[in-house]
Amino acid sequence: MALSSMTGFARSHGASGPYTFEWELKSVNAKGFDLRMRLPPGWDDLEALAKKRAGEVLSRGTVYANLNVKRANALSTIRINEDVLASIVRVAGVLAGKIDAVAPSIDGLLSIKGVIEVVEPESDEAEDKAAKAAAATAFEAALVNLVEMRRREGIALGQILAQRMDEIEKLAKKAEAAPGRKPDAIRARLAEQIAALLESSDRFDPDRLNQEAIMIATKADIREELDRIVSHIAQAREMIGKGGPVGRRLDFLAQEFNREVNTCCSKSNDIELTNTGLEMKNVVEQFREQVQNLE
Repeated sequence: MALSSMTGFARSHGASGPYTFEWELKSVNAKGFDLRMRLPPGWDDLEALAKKRAGEVLSRGTVYANLNVKRANALSTIRINEDVLASIVRVAGVLAGKIDAVAPSIDGLLSIKGVIEVVEPESDEAEDKAAKAAAATAFEAALVNLVEMRRREGIALGQILAQRMDEIEKLAKKAEAAPGRKPDAIRARLAEQIAALLESSDRFDPDRLNQEAIMIATKADIREELDRIVSHIAQAREMIGKGGPVGRRLDFLAQEFNREVNTCCSKSNDIELTNTGLEMKNVVEQFREQVQNLE
């Protein structure tokens, strides 16, 4: 199974009887899955079906679905509401006897809300039912296209993530081989720090000195962190190769990478090792940013 991105766009068209319609689907990043629909009045029946189908093929991302519908030979007609107009004229006549005002004009009366009504053409139930069925089929086509686009982007993301893993692995090997990690270098730094401890203390306490030496040696060793980084690289490669909706798991792994690299940097007393750690931290951040786009 391939990786999938959470971003994508798809469009489909259809027609049935006097109706023509167009679906537009746009998908963006999100922690979970959500389908937000904008449907014309009278077409709300499609929402439940669309949400069910989308939920079956998508696990993450917010999808915006917009349906535009046009009806051929469906001209609206204008009708004067005689009752409303008569009421307004009566009120105008009463007011004319009480105040000095200009008599209302025809265009003024017609501009009053409720006087003019737009009458939509009557629809045919059978035509409407057939059109909605065709629109549901068109939604399915748009959804298939959206899933395909997300998969294509996911393949590209997988290649980028694999490159980042190669870079992290190379930097981990560089940190492993750093001169500051060699036993002689660690012993030399340890000797300097012990000498500083002795100078700052009037009393020589062998037990405390031994404890401090062990603590300093432990802090200088990043063997455990490097081993975990290598393990994380193997896990990330396995998930990328397996594919599917692994975005959340890779995001968690990116946090673990970041934690280990930060510890390496904090333990480092060597400028080259520190620079390698900072470079690795930058690559881990690039990895995490790309993972945010994965389903």
